[in-house]
Amino acid sequence: MNPQTVMALGQNALEMTLLVSAPLLLAALVVGLVVSVFQAATQINEMTLSFIPKLIAIFGALLLAGPWIIGLMTDYMRRLFTSIPTLIG
Repeated sequence: MNPQTVMALGQNALEMTLLVSAPLLLAALVVGLVVSVFQAATQINEMTLSFIPKLIAIFGALLLAGPWIIGLMTDYMRRLFTSIPTLIG
């Protein structure tokens, strides 16, 4: 394996990590922003108020994006495992 191959594998792994985590993180970000605006408007300064809505949003995002995430991960692992013989020799 040459350094270019290692860098390509690392780059693909980072891209896959970003793609898999993006729906969940975006859901948490949007819900956190909405709850923060609500707290600022009503002047409720409760730290635990945003936990349950974020948890529900992440669960919903996982239900909606779950099949896509599993398909993406399965495709990535299949490509990675089939490329092992070319990586070794």
